[in-house]
Order: sequence, then C-alpha cells, then structure tokens
Amino acid sequence: MGKTRIGIAGYGNLGRGVELAIRQNDDMELTAIFTRRDPSAVKPLTPGTKVYNIADAESMKDQIDVLIICGGSATDLPKQTPALAKNFNVIDSFDTHARIPEHFANVDKAAKESGHLAFISLGWDPGLFSLNRLYAESILPNGKSYTFWGKGVSQGHSDAIRRVEGVKRGIQYTVPIEAAMEAVRSGSQPELTTRQKHKRECWIVPEEGADLAKIENDIKTMKNYFDEYDTTVHFITEEEFNANHNKMPHGGFVMRSGLTGDGENTHQMIEYSLKLESNPEFTASILICYARALSRLYKEGATGCKTAFDIAPAYLSKLSGAELRAAML
Repeated sequence: MGKTRIGIAGYGNLGRGVELAIRQNDDMELTAIFTRRDPSAVKPLTPGTKVYNIADAESMKDQIDVLIICGGSATDLPKQTPALAKNFNVIDSFDTHARIPEHFANVDKAAKESGHLAFISLGWDPGLFSLNRLYAESILPNGKSYTFWGKGVSQGHSDAIRRVEGVKRGIQYTVPIEAAMEAVRSGSQPELTTRQKHKRECWIVPEEGADLAKIENDIKTMKNYFDEYDTTVHFITEEEFNANHNKMPHGGFVMRSGLTGDGENTHQMIEYSLKLESNPEFTASILICYARALSRLYKEGATGCKTAFDIAPAYLSKLSGAELRAAML
C-alpha cells in the first residue's frame, strides 16, 4: 500500500508540528505546503518540500490524499475548511466549541456536494477530551462531568487576541482553579460556573501608540473566548515576551464523578489527564493519525463531514485488526 500524501495549509506552529509528525509515521509523506505568505519566504523543515500560495492549491488536488488545514479558529477555519473541502479531503482542529454545529453543517454541505470527506474539530479538546467525556458519561449516567484546561497556552485564544486591533504580539494562558478541581475529586459533585473553574491570563506586546484600555476591554468582552472568565491582561515589552513566553505548554483534565449500584453510596471517579510540553506538536500528532483514518474511510466510500465521535479507534492505527487484538486488547 502506498503512502498517504499529506498537504499542509498554513505554516505556523501547528503546520510545522504536522510536518514533524509526518516524519514519525512511515506510512505518510509530505507532498506540499500552502501558505498565504510569499512561498519563497517560507523555509520548510524538510529539505526539498514544495511551497505554494494557497490560491494555487486547486491545481494540486489530484496529488494530495489529505489536506490538513492549520489556520486559526477565530476567522480562518470557518472560511477555509468549507472552501478547501470542495477540492480536497480535509482535516481541521476548529476549537470554538459553541460554533462547532454551525461549522459542521457548512463543511458537511461542501464535502457532500464535491464527494469529499472532511474531519473537523480534531485535537485534544475538542477531540480526545470529547471522546473521554462521551465514554465517561455513557459509563456513569448518574453523575456529573467536568473539564479543566491548563495551565497552558491556548492556540485558539492566543490567535484571537492577536487579531485585536493594537496587538503586536500576544499569548494566552488558561489556568485551572485548584480548589474547584479538589471539590470535584471529593465526590461532592459541585455546581461550578465557567468563572469558578478557570481564569485566563493574557500577555500582550502592544503596537506603538495603541490604546491599552481599549485592547484590554476588547479582550475581556470577546464573546465565546473571554467574556465568561476572570481575565487578566498584562502589557509587556517585546524583549520580555521573547524571554518568558517562547514555549507552548498545555494540558488538562476530564473528570466524571458518578454513583453506581443503588445510586446512593458507591462513588466512582473517572479522571483522564494530559500534560503537554508542546501543544501544537501534540495536536499535530493527533491530526496525522486521523489523516490515516480519513484516507481509509474515503477509500471505503465515505463522504461528508465527521468528528471524533464517528471514527472507530482501529482506523487510527497502522496495525491490522488481528495485530491490535493480540497486542492491545
């Protein structure tokens, strides 16, 4: 069987992570990188990789099995994924939870009309955490679920603050509130508001002469991103930014506190956690294994849009069903 030919649309932190992840999977090969920048200014990590302007992507549609779209969720993916699904099988990591149903509908329509297959909202949340919430709630119907993120850099939220007028550079850290996590682990099944579970910290390098009060207000009131959280905005120099905010750690927890048996006395606790030194590299690794699944499902005739809920785990692995049963079951 030939290698799955991968294209990368967008060459930021996530795009470079996808390029590195391809190297760790010998059934994958990088065919092309597409960018909105001048292609000659993009220097791939893999020598000899061809770089094209995103406007020329359609000319490569017969040479790519799966196009992994690495844009931001705030403004890029809602437009890019449906548009590119007209010519490619695509995967994205769209992570604005409140808008996933809308995004799914738009991508599903475009993919079905063109006969392509699309996977959306794949990463660790949404993605792996989504699966763990589904498993936990199915296993413990009498209970409550909780998700905590961080401490770490949110790529989607960082992208959103960088698009605020007057922001030159920016990064956002999501910080779980430890007291809330301990209350969940106790089995008390607390009712927690969004504000009680997390706080958000933003570190901003402003443009020269920018209105700092307006930047702070625009961030704190941003719908679907910051308006429901206690958010702190710090303004710093570019030198401070380079020295202290040059890595992208993240992580989080999915918890389900439930009762079994007679539903009164037997407390059960499910807890799944991730501790990541590089958010984009880990997300990229997820996208690559789902690219394998997409290629297989497309060959079986699947079209339209799917999420992590629709894809059997066996499709993610290079191993055969017999090998999986012998080694992992």
